[in-house]
Amino acid sequence: MNSKVTALILVGLVATCVGDSAPSYHPPAPTYHAPAPSYHPPAPSYHEDTKPYNFAYGVKDDYAGTDFGQQEDSDGNTVRGSYTVQLPDGRKQTVNYEADHYKGFQAQVDYYGEAQYPHEYGPAVTFKPQAYGQPSYHPPAPSYHPEPVYQPEPVYQPEPAYHP
Repeated sequence: MNSKVTALILVGLVATCVGDSAPSYHPPAPTYHAPAPSYHPPAPSYHEDTKPYNFAYGVKDDYAGTDFGQQEDSDGNTVRGSYTVQLPDGRKQTVNYEADHYKGFQAQVDYYGEAQYPHEYGPAVTFKPQAYGQPSYHPPAPSYHPEPVYQPEPVYQPEPAYHP
């Protein structure tokens, strides 16, 4: 039995020595280096470039009764202007305004002229009322035709054949 135990120990030692001397291959870890990004987003193109400007317009159409206009000036920081409109009551409304990023929008509204209201306010009368007691509704004549009465057609019956 000693020889069997000795043989097992000897086999274990050989296996251990062989295991240590056997080459072990471990591939190196991949070393991937991403290239530096070549894309650079463009700088924002919007920036508050305050440029002075001015404009004005006016519309006056006597036939249609239209009368309004506007004018505006800016030095790049503050906007100043006014607009006018002819109101239906005959007055003229003028709004003068100023606006900037600190005070906001400030307006002054003025009215010129006297408001005029006609005695009969509303659309023009386009109908004439009926006199009392007269019917205001006349029903239309009937536009339908009664269905024809169904009568069956006579059935053909041949005469009996004559046999002498």
